[in-house]
Amino acid sequence: MSMQQEIIERLGVKPEIDPDQEIRKRVDFLKDYVRKSGTTGLLIAISGGIDSAVATGLCKKATDELSEETGKEYITLGVFQPYGEQVDISDSYAVAEAFNLTHKVETNIQEAVDEIALEVEHSLKSIGISRHISRGGKGNVKARTRMVTQYALAFELNLLVVGTDHASEAITGFYTKWGDGAVDITPLSTLNKRQVRQLAANLGVPQSVLDKAPTAGLWEGQTDEAELGITYDDNSAYLEGKEVGDAAREKLEKQYVKTAHKREPIPGI
Repeated sequence: MSMQQEIIERLGVKPEIDPDQEIRKRVDFLKDYVRKSGTTGLLIAISGGIDSAVATGLCKKATDELSEETGKEYITLGVFQPYGEQVDISDSYAVAEAFNLTHKVETNIQEAVDEIALEVEHSLKSIGISRHISRGGKGNVKARTRMVTQYALAFELNLLVVGTDHASEAITGFYTKWGDGAVDITPLSTLNKRQVRQLAANLGVPQSVLDKAPTAGLWEGQTDEAELGITYDDNSAYLEGKEVGDAAREKLEKQYVKTAHKREPIPGI
């Protein structure tokens, strides 16, 4: 078995999908897990990107159906988490409006992140290193602060925290360990980016979100493809078992090996 085949098998990606069937399967998956968990619904952080938009659509459909079927109220809570002023925050609100999200809240993380960054800089100084926290380090703090806030809200409201990671992120490890990778349930995990887009079109994700360049939003001007040096077209084609250029294949496989620790259980002895 080739490395490509091993990765595809491990991540569970199909070479092609029926979007409506995948939507139905994933909504049922969410409903079943909510029932078994004894929680009152789902919490989804809406970044303004396509992944969280698709997850929002699936969550809202799941909790609406549960409410109708049981006669009890189940909710999807949408959480907007800008760092200071987010230029595309309107896309987050557009997603909430598109899916008629009645429960939503904005939690600005800037003050908390800046305080943590300052403490890190003080700690570095105490061991003889005088410099600002690195851009990547602060980006990780942002992702983890967002998740701390989500879990605090979820605890108070008895909700499950929903993740937006999918196979195109898993293969590259393109998420923050214990940040956006720390969730209760991941309804997109066996889809690649192209397939996420197929679900988005069928769910009715706003066009402004469909058209924008994918970004983790951890610093100004950051985009997924530029940071990784791999297009999502090549990434998706690889996960569908297709031939891609040698450079793209080598980058994907190298990144997969390098980020194995993100996909494995915590080692112990």
